[in-house]
Amino acid sequence: MIGSLRFASVLLVFQIAFGVYAQNNTRKDYIGMYSDLAVREMKRVGIPASITLAQGMLESGNGNSTLARKSNNHFGIKCHNDWTGKKVYHDDDKRGECFRKYQNVYESYLDHSDFLVGKKRYASLFDLKITDYKGWAHGLKKAGYATDPKYARRLIDIIEENNLDRFDRGDVIIAKSDKEDRKKATKKVDNFMVDAFASHNLGVNNGIKYITVQENDSFAEISSEFGLKEWEIYAYNDLQSEASIKQYKYLYVQPKRNKAHRKHRVHRVKGDQSLHYIAQKYGVKISRLYKYNNLKEGDKVKEGQLIYLRKKNKRS
Repeated sequence: MIGSLRFASVLLVFQIAFGVYAQNNTRKDYIGMYSDLAVREMKRVGIPASITLAQGMLESGNGNSTLARKSNNHFGIKCHNDWTGKKVYHDDDKRGECFRKYQNVYESYLDHSDFLVGKKRYASLFDLKITDYKGWAHGLKKAGYATDPKYARRLIDIIEENNLDRFDRGDVIIAKSDKEDRKKATKKVDNFMVDAFASHNLGVNNGIKYITVQENDSFAEISSEFGLKEWEIYAYNDLQSEASIKQYKYLYVQPKRNKAHRKHRVHRVKGDQSLHYIAQKYGVKISRLYKYNNLKEGDKVKEGQLIYLRKKNKRS
């Protein structure tokens, strides 16, 4: 009898340790556990939270797959040549394929965002509106994220069945906690602070993160929200210290690029558009526009004038 009890005790420990009795997560469980991470990543890099959640649920079986449970990989991201972290081998399209392994689920979410941002084939997706989850779903499939021919439809179905687009629209209210909890919810990423309770959603233009200016905003409040110095906001947006924030609809929270996206080579000036307006529109440093167009600081542009947004070809 004692031997039987010992065996039963050992068996119980084994079952608990290896999850034999663990209940599978439902989609509702998954949303409850990870929606805050998806929203945080949406603010950080501009991927719709609905897409992140739908991909996580689809790729990990709501967090129940072996890859998710043992390796915290919720997005089925394979090693690829640039991966230097831990690895695990798992059967997928082929036997024994190499997948990324993470310390925790948060790392998986961070890496999923950075993976999409860092691959050129996904660049066009960041030009879509944050609420265009259908465009993102079809774009991910077209760019080769998954081989399943119904991948886009599966993502869209998950989003619509669970009303996940509410996270993209900001319909979900996150209760503010005390200062200590707020401090814990702040993490430095990409050289600026991302606050889980931030009042601004991040967009991405030309690979650069920006915010939409809201009523009663100030340069000081925006710089504080993103862990920047006030002068950095001015510098990133080619502004003088006496500039009025009310004049601007968008402000970058990262340095602008030296050139526009490759699909934008020239811009024809319309109406009273200024060189600063063009620099903001395409996410290019105004100093580079002066150089590309043989202009001096302070030079005015005229309606109909062609402004080069990238270095001119020698034949131009």
